Amino acid sequence: MNSSKKLTQEYWNIRYLEGATGWDMGKVSPPIKGYVDQLEDKTILILIPGAGNSHEVEYLHRQGFTNVHLLDYAETPMKLFCDRNPDFPKKHVHIEDLFTHEGRYDLILEQTLFCAINPILRQKYADKVSDLLAENGKLVGVLFGCKFEEGPPFGGTRDEYLSYFSSLFRGIEMNPCYNSIEPRSGKELFINLEK
Repeated sequence: MNSSKKLTQEYWNIRYLEGATGWDMGKVSPPIKGYVDQLEDKTILILIPGAGNSHEVEYLHRQGFTNVHLLDYAETPMKLFCDRNPDFPKKHVHIEDLFTHEGRYDLILEQTLFCAINPILRQKYADKVSDLLAENGKLVGVLFGCKFEEGPPFGGTRDEYLSYFSSLFRGIEMNPCYNSIEPRSGKELFINLEK
């Protein structure tokens, strides 16, 4: 699929219904797990946009984090998550588009949304996550550090990503992941950006 096609709510629902989710690891991403495991304040407000099957949300919830919010505009994975986690607060499940979501968060965890949206929306994404973060809030997660022939997923380069984020964030860390899963080894960048 090329980036000119519509990556609509219906498109993503069908992908989940058909199990066409090759990007899904079936568990929390090791780079994100490593970051989460060093967090001490379990009351911080966390958003995971484009959460999909929400392995990161499930992990945070099981580790005792109390203010985790997941957001996806595909209803199917949200229903599946709620079925698997009946004790997760329903008011923290947002079935909507990131670009219309309102809120204020201390931490936004990026796992799959940035590489799934049409690349022409990347500056809009950077602006929106900056708007959603509290002062000194952080955008942390994983981006692909390589290009793909077509997508989704859509890859890119460190220099390209810096062009979107550098005017909105300070203390920018964007380095190759040392703990990616084997199929993604050498292809991922870990980001830690402070507003």
